[in-house]
Parts: sequence; structure tokens; C-alpha cells
Amino acid sequence: MSSSDRRAVLRRLGSLGLGGLVLGSLALGGCGFTPVYGPSGQASRLQDSILPDAPRARDEFLLIQQFEARLGRGTDGPYALGYAYTISGQRMAVTAENVTTRFNLVGRVDFVLRDRATDAVLLRDSVDGFTGFSTTGSTSATEAAVRDARERLAVLLADQMVTRLALAADRLAP
Repeated sequence: MSSSDRRAVLRRLGSLGLGGLVLGSLALGGCGFTPVYGPSGQASRLQDSILPDAPRARDEFLLIQQFEARLGRGTDGPYALGYAYTISGQRMAVTAENVTTRFNLVGRVDFVLRDRATDAVLLRDSVDGFTGFSTTGSTSATEAAVRDARERLAVLLADQMVTRLALAADRLAP
């Protein structure tokens, strides 16, 4: 069943209520659909199995904190995760007096998943995203907005990393 056919079936079944949901889950099961994190899902092997490099700065700590919240701590797991996290700022709204009132933080994480036993590269990928904040408040309000934006960016990027790893899980050595 192609993905466009699946979406059409799901839309139709969604309009049927709970009975449609049950029928829809049976139909999806018939076409090979399995939840990625389910008991037999491809990403279940990632849970508690990836040891990331130790963070060296607050932004990296926030990234790894979210990553481990999603996949657990892999202190004894078979995989190691190396990463390079970069953040840059972009002025987005500037007044006639050349005062910036809104910034975007643009983040990028280049990451490498390795087999801990052999050090072989299993996956090399990158994710990027952005978030914004306003500078129109007081100095302390602006500092709080920057801190919050950096936290949101770390969560966004860690979630993207987990998604990429989950999509590649079936290609990773067991």
C-alpha cells in the first residue's frame, strides 16, 4: 500500500470515529506498518544504547539532556555519538534607529554514530533549525529570552537527531 493510499484511508477512517480507528490500525498492520518505538519496532534497539560525547558547554548540555530524555542513557550500549553543535545569531527586525528588536538563533548539529567496539562509522548526518526571541524588554527580560531560545533550539535539534537515528535504526548493526 503506498503512503498516499495510506493517508487517504486514514483520513476516511478518522471520520468514522473509534470504530474507524480500530479498523485503520488493522489495515495498517496488514500493510507492514509497525510503530517505530514499539516492541518489534526498528528504533527500540536505540533505547539506552547510545553514549553521547560529554557536553563541554551549556548549549551542548541542553542538547544531550533532551537527547537522553528521549533515548535514555547508553552508558553500556553498543553505540557512541559524536557531535559538533554550532549556533549563530541573525538580526531579524531592526528599527529606523538601527536597534535590533528581534533575533533568530540558527543551530546546527553535525553528528556521527559509531560502533563502540570497532569505532566504525554507522551513520553520519546533520540537523538544523532556528528559533527567535525579542529584545524589546529590559536587559534581564532579554537575557531570559535568549536563555529560553537556546533551550528551545537544543530541544528542537535533539528531537531531530532522535528522529534521524530512528529512521536509520534498521540499517544499524544489532
